[in-house]
Amino acid sequence: MTMTFADLALAPDLLSALAEEGYVCPTPIQARSIPLLLEGRDLLGMAQTGTGKTASFALPLLHRLAEAPRSAPAGGARVLVLAPTRELVSQIADGFGNFGRYLKPEVTTIFGGVSQFHQINALRAGVDIIVATPGRLLDLIEQGHCDLSQLEALVLDEADQMLDMGFAKPIERIVATLPKDRHTLLFSATMPKSITALAESLLRDPAKVEIAPPSTTVDRIEQSVMFLDAADKKTALLAQLQMPGIGQAVVFTLQKNIANEVCAFLTGAGITAEALHGNRSQGQRERALNAFREGTVQVLVATDIAARGIDVDTVTHVFNHDLPSLPESYVHRIGRTGRAGRSGFAVTLCDAEQRAWLHDVEREIGRTLTVQTDHPWHSEEAQNSTMRAPVLGGGPAKKIKPPKIRERKVWTEEEKAAARAAAMAVKEEV
Repeated sequence: MTMTFADLALAPDLLSALAEEGYVCPTPIQARSIPLLLEGRDLLGMAQTGTGKTASFALPLLHRLAEAPRSAPAGGARVLVLAPTRELVSQIADGFGNFGRYLKPEVTTIFGGVSQFHQINALRAGVDIIVATPGRLLDLIEQGHCDLSQLEALVLDEADQMLDMGFAKPIERIVATLPKDRHTLLFSATMPKSITALAESLLRDPAKVEIAPPSTTVDRIEQSVMFLDAADKKTALLAQLQMPGIGQAVVFTLQKNIANEVCAFLTGAGITAEALHGNRSQGQRERALNAFREGTVQVLVATDIAARGIDVDTVTHVFNHDLPSLPESYVHRIGRTGRAGRSGFAVTLCDAEQRAWLHDVEREIGRTLTVQTDHPWHSEEAQNSTMRAPVLGGGPAKKIKPPKIRERKVWTEEEKAAARAAAMAVKEEV
């Protein structure tokens, strides 16, 4: 017999909201996690990206708030959710808002890149739920604007990515300010040793729910690779995007400047595209994501900042313009498609220099990607390359040129005086 959300004994207001969203049956991670969390168990949840982890913790936590209504502590919150990126923070907060539409919990988001003024004001009277990135939250705690000493529940979502992004120390310092008697939930898509160590330090006698082995890709996503020269990537990508059956797509690049270049190329060719990466302001990032969610933009060109922060059911394709330097990131990237029970397609463009990274990805997912050869850019050299992988963080490896030795200019007293006068003139104009 198929389980439904009604079988989980959730608050009636939550069931009404779920029905309005069209959710009838829980996903496996939801079906196994929610009963344990309703019992108050600490939990280590492991599941592929795109399987509904947000509802797995949002629904039981909202149920808890409804069953035990009380005022939020001044300057603090009853529930804290930590996530690695601004986009994921906003997405999680929207989830609480949608599921809790009839409970009307006070939810505030805290992240960097924007003024802290409104965040401080929201915290003053206390809120039910804070969804935050660790860095900005720790900053507000240390400034005395946030007191989490009465927190009831802590959630770490995408914990593996937070550790990869260097949030281990901020998380440790935040946790040190929390009460020991709390409900703690840790969700992750992969299970490196660092996550095991973090779980052991935070969780008390936790239940463990593992829906699929770490880094297993979603079965319904059709994955393939095109071997080609780096110079042909943008042209090949454009040709793929112009094929029938392409709905909305996410294109991943390794670097921010490449994302901008690809976005500009696609826009010039008549494709509606937006770039999403860390160099864009928060307003630009929100506008790009909103346009993509609303369907007015067909293609989002992003760095790995978006590998876990985009939940748009209409994404039919993911294109890896560049392979990720970390093989587990591939799993999260392609998880942007094939969501909500739909099928999806993931196409990787691989040149000779990134061939070694493809080996790492295939080893990680335990399968060999299907090779597309029926295109004019196929490169046997790239397919059979034995080159070393590019230098991490720096793109393809390049020869290092010796620095040029320049003679130092010796300034005369007259030149110094003229320079000072010019600087003063500019200052006075300003």
